[in-house]
Amino acid sequence: MRLGVLDVGSNTIHLLVVDAHPGARPIPAATHKSVLRLMRYITADGAISDEGCAAILDAIAAAMRVAGQEGIEELLPFATSAIREAANGPELLERIRTETGVDLQVLSGEDEARLTFLAVRRWSGWSSGSILLLDIGGGSLEIASGSDEYPEVAVSVPLGAGRSTIGFLPDDPPRDDQLDALRDHARTTLAAAVDRFSRRRSDEHVIGTSKTIRSLARLAGSTTAGPGGTERTVLRRTDLSDWVPRLAKMNAESRTALPGITADRTFQIVAGGVVLRETMRAFGVDELEVVPWALREGVILRYLDHLD
Repeated sequence: MRLGVLDVGSNTIHLLVVDAHPGARPIPAATHKSVLRLMRYITADGAISDEGCAAILDAIAAAMRVAGQEGIEELLPFATSAIREAANGPELLERIRTETGVDLQVLSGEDEARLTFLAVRRWSGWSSGSILLLDIGGGSLEIASGSDEYPEVAVSVPLGAGRSTIGFLPDDPPRDDQLDALRDHARTTLAAAVDRFSRRRSDEHVIGTSKTIRSLARLAGSTTAGPGGTERTVLRRTDLSDWVPRLAKMNAESRTALPGITADRTFQIVAGGVVLRETMRAFGVDELEVVPWALREGVILRYLDHLD
């Protein structure tokens, strides 16, 4: 069957069309993405501005036109932290329902972590053993750990790359004191999260996913041989620590000349690098493996499991 997953996130509104059925790997058929960087539209009272609401509605309408052209049989629409935390979130959800016909499911931060963990487990397989997952979105950072298909512990903290950029790195390129402030904030925020993971296994397999981490891995990671002749991408904390200060000295336009740094991520890649480095430090992680599946694939897999 042909499924459409509509992801209304903090950085992009992304429609992924896949051909899938229970027991099979979802095969991408089409994709449509609008880059909004919604954190720019958050007002002083925590609401999404009128301009931001209009941009969301336009992007969803455009995605639905593509969905119609692709002949999807079922739409799985969801929203994450930007709408979840907006003061006018309920009103905006009603407008989206009325004006576009899309009934968005608002995922909690824990839902995001659990579904992303499911996708990572299916991609990596049972041979990966216990997994520690790190996932940096636009508005939040999800961390999850466990040995099964769903994690034993799953948390979400407000350290997304977009949120951290807007809150701490307003200059382009950012100043040293701004970088220091973000680093200190990340360390304080992560301290409470680390306490939730006191029962971690020493042999856990650390995995990173999301566009921010994949972009950093293309820039600073290395590729090694994996099982069955596949390639395995690894990002080491030492390499990340080498690259983050260099990225911070460049302006956003210059960063797009680097491998892996696309125009839709260039403004927030420095903050993403700072957050990832501090998360790896807080959890004592020297390196992580990067996998391509994340939240959207998790939503698809859960739906297919319920059909089976």
